[in-house]
Amino acid sequence: MAKDTVTMRDVANHAGVAVSTVSRALSSPERISPETRELILRAARELGYAAPAPKPAPHTNRGYVALLVPDITNPFYFDIIRGSQERLRNSGYTQILIDTEESGSAERGSLEQLAQASTGAIVVASRLPDEDLREFSTRIPLVTMNRTIEGVPAITMDTAAVVGQAVEHLASLGHTRICYVSGSERSATNRRRWEACQDAAERLDLEVTRIGPFNPKPDSGAAAADVLWHSGATAGIAFNDMLAIGMLQRFIERGIHVPDDISIVGCDDIFGSDFCSPPLTTISGPTRRVGRELTTLLLAQLDGHELDHGTVVDLPVYLKLRASTGPVPQRS
Repeated sequence: MAKDTVTMRDVANHAGVAVSTVSRALSSPERISPETRELILRAARELGYAAPAPKPAPHTNRGYVALLVPDITNPFYFDIIRGSQERLRNSGYTQILIDTEESGSAERGSLEQLAQASTGAIVVASRLPDEDLREFSTRIPLVTMNRTIEGVPAITMDTAAVVGQAVEHLASLGHTRICYVSGSERSATNRRRWEACQDAAERLDLEVTRIGPFNPKPDSGAAAADVLWHSGATAGIAFNDMLAIGMLQRFIERGIHVPDDISIVGCDDIFGSDFCSPPLTTISGPTRRVGRELTTLLLAQLDGHELDHGTVVDLPVYLKLRASTGPVPQRS
């Protein structure tokens, strides 16, 4: 018998055992007795049988990773979700997606449930105070986005710094009265962006005011646009693109031309911000990479790696100029 034609059945017949026993002896030797395994190996050697290379074992389910976002309908989070899924692929972990609906209490309740289940969590745009997140991080592996909390690993995109650049951009176009269109007061990111507006305005000797808060969704844009127009400001910086796009729609309804009559800046560079009317000047960052990096940090904790206290990875952000900003208008 030629060696290259020897089959597992031939080995089984030679050893006087079942084919399934030969298979277990070669792939899962712990499942049979040492004596039987030695009998099979001796038969395989005598016949010159070469066992095929084992197929890679599929990843077993190692557990779950929860991704908490404040608004699942906001396109800004789509690439973060996708980036996290890419990083989890072949890791053995399964993603759980939780929409906390801009609610700190809903976020807290979800984290409590995850802590009881010993499930790691990625918290994006948290609405909880720092001390709450720090306490949860002592109970479960946890990473955050855009929150710098001692002892809690985080990925940050310094959009607040680029809000200052947006103010400088508007100032270069002659705008001296700028309005910040506020999002949720529970948002730490919202507070930092408003502070950045104030700092830049003070440095450039501009007048900056704040209106809102507004729910950061397009259907709040009409009210925000009306308040901005009547404020007397010639430019507005919206908390996010969702709100800014809703404002653009309202200005179209009222016959107010952007940027001829007023300039608008958004934040997040979401899908659609480049083909709304007019295309939106906005603050852009590598959101898919954020999802991957957040997940990498969490997996490191789940795998038992010690991270330096306060591990923070800062990713680049920039101002993307489009047609929604222009020279200061001369209102009558």
